[in-house]
Amino acid sequence: MPGRHEGGSNIWSKLLTSLRGGASELGDSWIDSRALRILDQEIRDCDLDLRQSRESLAHLLARHTLAQRALVEQGEKIAEYEGYALKALEAGDEPLAREVADKIVKLETHRGDDERHVHELATSSAELRKAVAMAEGNIRRLKQQLDTVKATESVQRAQAAVAQRYAGPHNKLQTAIDSLARIKLKQAERGARMEAATELARHDSGDSLDKKLRDAGIMPDDAGAEAVLARLRQKLPG
Repeated sequence: MPGRHEGGSNIWSKLLTSLRGGASELGDSWIDSRALRILDQEIRDCDLDLRQSRESLAHLLARHTLAQRALVEQGEKIAEYEGYALKALEAGDEPLAREVADKIVKLETHRGDDERHVHELATSSAELRKAVAMAEGNIRRLKQQLDTVKATESVQRAQAAVAQRYAGPHNKLQTAIDSLARIKLKQAERGARMEAATELARHDSGDSLDKKLRDAGIMPDDAGAEAVLARLRQKLPG
């Protein structure tokens, strides 16, 4: 368990081993995609191993608790028989006291075995607890790195798509923008021609009316010869 998650080195080693063959033929993008998929699967496997390790740790801690309880009971049993032996000695029953002493020896031997067992369980529990904590930290960091890589990959892919759409002289968006500019220019030119035509029509209509008024003698003909002579006479001295 610890060796599998330690520093993530075995994971990357597995990736390199899996991807080394044919890498130059398939290209970096395929390798990166394949690496992310392998890493996803590896994290799922690590999570499964971690759950199993937690279950093993819980079982080990339960055994350690039971062993400690049995050790306490063993000590109480030894104390109980020591009391019996003292009473036998007080009663002067040496054979009975010796028989009780033999029983105490066996109990103490068992207690020694139980003490070693409790110590071994405590050591194993501490080591497994440390390994589980280390694996949890490594998996958490690996997940964070993978999330960061995926997020960055997604953003960069979107940026590349946008750049591809906007870059270059013949991209579709730029072509559409150019077409829009041409349409706006044509509309402006058409509007100007329509305004000019309206103004000309208005002017032509006014000239025709003035001519009719001059011909009828209603409007003076300022442009006639008499008008010019009248204007010049005003400039003569006296």
